[in-house]
Amino acid sequence: MTLTDTKTVPAFGYELIRDHVLSTILGKHEDDILYWSGKELARKFQMFSMEEVSSFFEEAGWGVLTLDSLSKDEAFYTLTGEPDALQIDKRCFRLEAGFLAQQQQKLGGYLTECFEEKFIKKNIIHFHIKSDLKEKI
Repeated sequence: MTLTDTKTVPAFGYELIRDHVLSTILGKHEDDILYWSGKELARKFQMFSMEEVSSFFEEAGWGVLTLDSLSKDEAFYTLTGEPDALQIDKRCFRLEAGFLAQQQQKLGGYLTECFEEKFIKKNIIHFHIKSDLKEKI
């Protein structure tokens, strides 16, 4: 395979795994396991900046991630995309939240968590990343 060759997975196949198989297997622990899985993914796919994270989101088919605001211990991001692709009303976004938390924790050096909030009518997800500046990693 050359650098210009790309393989794509049909959206339907991705949705089957993400939205049906995983939720069935993980059951009531889905949110927690997906969050920690997102953190583990971030450890395997380490970024050098949060701008790279936005590119990763698009390449992974997770949507378009944009920075809304940033301070020394907080960041607010918005995730947008095609309504059919994001499936905000049906999908858990803890995988993405865990990924964001771990990337920011690695880049910033402080214990970091991320919480998401769904806005179904607007078809967007807001992520709130919060670092504890008292807890150096």
